[in-house]
Amino acid sequence: MAQLADLNTDQSFVAKVLQTERLTPADTEEVREIQLEVQEPAFRCSVDQSFGVLINLTDDFGPRRHHRLYSVADVPSKTNGKQRLTMLVKRCNYVDEFSGELQHGVASNYLCDREAGDTINITGPHHLPFEVPADTSANIIMIGMGTGIAPFRSFVKHIYNYGPEWTGKIRLFYGARSGLELLYLNDKDGDLTNYYDRDTFEAFAALSPRPAFDDPIDLDKAIEERAGEILEMLKYTNTYVYVAGYAKVKDMLDQAFAKIMGSGEKWAVRKAELVAGNKWAEILY
Repeated sequence: MAQLADLNTDQSFVAKVLQTERLTPADTEEVREIQLEVQEPAFRCSVDQSFGVLINLTDDFGPRRHHRLYSVADVPSKTNGKQRLTMLVKRCNYVDEFSGELQHGVASNYLCDREAGDTINITGPHHLPFEVPADTSANIIMIGMGTGIAPFRSFVKHIYNYGPEWTGKIRLFYGARSGLELLYLNDKDGDLTNYYDRDTFEAFAALSPRPAFDDPIDLDKAIEERAGEILEMLKYTNTYVYVAGYAKVKDMLDQAFAKIMGSGEKWAVRKAELVAGNKWAEILY
């Protein structure tokens, strides 16, 4: 997969903010859903692609461009010849480990501060490491945390609303610190629950036991509780595993799958097969 710095940013497109809505309560980390309308009719982005946000900055190092990629969080649509995109953005702030000063994420704060009617510059479309399989009998295990739910939400909606009948199993595991931060699976916005009546789809939530203390999310436990079914799915050559979310989940997932497979060695072999067959892919940050 190409590195961010290798992507072409020479051509950009103007996108207007149609709507911005905070999805999480005020006393939790801010996550916003932002709807954009790309002003140039030539721009096209699908659920299998991402797009970049390009920000022009001037700081102590002089003028520079800040570029960040985002997955589409809904099936792209077209109105009056212009494409509409939906994205999820978490406002990120962190303490610099060297200076001890509070730093603000450039792209996330810029986007969370936009209002309806504002315009931003986007690039792309760009490649995603995973895609909706052409084989409708394929099994897909989707594992997302936080805003990592974005591509999987668009995948699920595309599969069940715009494609032929899907006969393979689709299992979504989604982790969040609390039920209030379960995007599209909460009482206010249960968009993904609309597909619970589909025979091939199931979703499982995993939460932190003590969200106020930033304890790890029990994503591994949620996966291990479905060990029998996951082991059965992993026996098939047309099973895909897609992961999107925090980088710290990587080791936890390897341990969970090793338990399911019976040993770390067996999981290492099966994961290598998935990777070699382009059936394991991840977006980690």
